[in-house]
Formats: sequence, C-alpha cells, structure tokens
Amino acid sequence: MTDSLIKITAMILVFGVIVFVHEFGHFIVARMCRVKVNEFAIGMGPKVAQFGRGETLYTLRLLPVGGYCMMEGQLDDSDDENAFSRKPAAARLAILFAGPFFNFLLAFLLSIVICQYTYVDPSVIKFVEPGSAAEVAGLEAGDEITYLNGSRIYNFREISLFRMTHDPEKPIEVTYKRGGEERAAIVTLTYNEEYDAYMFGITGDYHKSGGLREDIIFAALEVRLQIKSVIESLKTIFTGRFQADDLAGPVGIANMMGDVIDEAQESGGGMSAVLLSVINFVVLLSANLGVMNLLPVPSLDGGRIILVLTEAVSGRKVPEKAELLITGAGAVLLLILMVFVFFNDIGNLFN
Repeated sequence: MTDSLIKITAMILVFGVIVFVHEFGHFIVARMCRVKVNEFAIGMGPKVAQFGRGETLYTLRLLPVGGYCMMEGQLDDSDDENAFSRKPAAARLAILFAGPFFNFLLAFLLSIVICQYTYVDPSVIKFVEPGSAAEVAGLEAGDEITYLNGSRIYNFREISLFRMTHDPEKPIEVTYKRGGEERAAIVTLTYNEEYDAYMFGITGDYHKSGGLREDIIFAALEVRLQIKSVIESLKTIFTGRFQADDLAGPVGIANMMGDVIDEAQESGGGMSAVLLSVINFVVLLSANLGVMNLLPVPSLDGGRIILVLTEAVSGRKVPEKAELLITGAGAVLLLILMVFVFFNDIGNLFN
C-alpha cells in the first residue's frame, strides 16, 4: 500500500510540476506583455480549490492531466485593450512560445542536477566487442563518434537512438575522431540473438562529471537529446517502424514511472536513487511536452503560432470564424487521439 501511495503521489507531482511550469511560462510572459489573464488553472475537470488575486482567478482542478492559462481575447475577439488578440504579433508569439520554452528550461535545470549526481556520456568508445561490427569496421576504444550518416552525435545514447529509429540492416557511415584526426568507416550492424537486436558491439565511456562547466554542457546536450528523440520517434510514423502499442498516455506513463521507481528501489540506492529516477523522468516528459506543443497542430501552441505567423506575413488577421473552426477541429482530433491512447494504455496494462 505504501509503495502504491508513493507511486501515485510521484505521478501527480510530476504531471503537476510539468503542467504548472508550462502554463506559468505562458502566464508570466502574458503579464510582462500586459495581457489580461482571466484564469490560471492546474488540472482539468471540476474545481477543487480556487482564489482570486487582481484580475486573475487561480484554480486547482480535479484531474492532474493538463491545465491552461486563459487570456482575455484568446478564443474570441475582445474590446479590452489588454486582450491577447489586440497585442502585436511579436508579443503573441512570445506568449505562445513561452510555455514550451519553460518546459525546455525545466528539463535543462534538472539535467544539471542529474549530471552532478549520476554520469555524463560523451560519444567516446570505451570498449569494442571482439568480432563485432565496430571491430570489423576498424573502430577502437578511445575513438569519438561525431556523425552517423551525416547526423551530428554528442551523447553515446544517440547511437542507441539511431539504431532504434533507422533501418538496422542498412550500412551506416560513421565519422569519428582518433588522436585529433577525423576518419570515416562503414559499419554494417550484426544481429545479436541474445538481445534480439542489431548491435554495433561497443560500450560507452560513462563517467562522473568533471564539474559545473561539464554539468551545464551535458545538461544542454541532454535536452537536445530528448528533443531529438521525440523528433526521430515521430519520423518512425512515416517509415513504418511505428506501432500503435508504442503510444502512451497518462496511464501508460504512470505505469512506466512505477516501473522506474521499482527499479530504483531494487538498486539499493535508497530514496536518493528514487528521487533521481523521478527527476530523470521529469526531464524526459518536460522536453517531450515542449516539443509536442510546438507541433503545427490546431489548438496546440504550435498551431496557434502558425496562425499568428500567417497574420504577420500576410498583414491581415485570420477571420475569427476560420480560427475558431481550425482550433475546434484540432481539439476534436486531439480528443479522439486521447481516447484512443487511453484505451491503448488499458490494453497494454492487461497484456
């Protein structure tokens, strides 16, 4: 019972923190641009608690799966001089982008903590498995991999990401540095029956950070890695490597978080290991939320940014009815996706 309570509490806190930071980004920049905020809500559904301060109503709602910063003139036109719709395009773009930016900022700050207390992973080879694809291609311990098929590599985990999101049977052009000299090799991955996967046959040089400077560098690279991971995963939808079971919503994420907490507890690291695992999960989800909200989908920040940019380029405001129609259609599509993902999560739990 105690373990379940810890997991549920962790899940609520994680979702709450990520959503709060996202909406606070919109809120604080809106206030800086003197836009009237009617309601700042954490959670969705019925109100659990509320209080008013100034012109804004602050609410806590029952379901910890979202939130919003409702601004005057955001969904319709308004005569209020402080309405969102009456502000210059630059101000509206800053407000819309602030939510995802704050998610990236949260991921960056927490990544500094992770780098300080765990490890960093430069794309340097520590060990080459005898007879592996890497050894056949001439790679050696100490080589720093810099590009895979022309894609820049900084973290060793990017090699695993590349392997999972690209056709493993196709040869890979590997660019690497040895003794300051840049070299190139062609690697054809070999199938490993034990792991049921195609492998390079190399191990990374994971090590403790050398100090705050390295923490900051690898924290920025961690955010980059998470953003790249989302983008590469989205690409798999169009390459046929994507499966419906790969989708996860709040239920699936909560289940994964529970598994992460269990593994941290079994590692013998105590509460510090659990806390670091949860922080790592926040980094992953916060960066993911930032990217997903920037997608050019109506009703998401990215879709609204496209509408504002269209207005800025054309010099004419998008008709209110057209904007409402586009936003409403996007909301319906997102709702259908949420329902699908929810039932997919339930099915995965039972399977």
